[in-house]
Amino acid sequence: MAISKENLDFIDSLIDYYISEAESYKQIAENYVPEIESIVDTAFGIITGCVYSSFLQACQNQQHVPSLEDIKEFNRIMKNRAPLVKKAILESPKPDEKETEVNDSLPET
Repeated sequence: MAISKENLDFIDSLIDYYISEAESYKQIAENYVPEIESIVDTAFGIITGCVYSSFLQACQNQQHVPSLEDIKEFNRIMKNRAPLVKKAILESPKPDEKETEVNDSLPET
């Protein structure tokens, strides 16, 4: 059984949400330096895990156990959207860059 249209739309909306919030997840990943080697890959993993967990929860709420085909389809969706997620993470400003942007926009006293 393929993922239902309703769940496909749900997954797409989740991915869009996490793309819009990529900066937050990048900041979470930054908290684990030096234990991690890649902030971008860690943030991507967190986002993927959040989307996957929400997908599983949606299936459970519908009393549907995802099949292997469902999981493979989910992975294809994430893989197709991965470049957009990674781009959002890469383009999100670092905390010190954001502070500089805010300070630059403040009027001088």
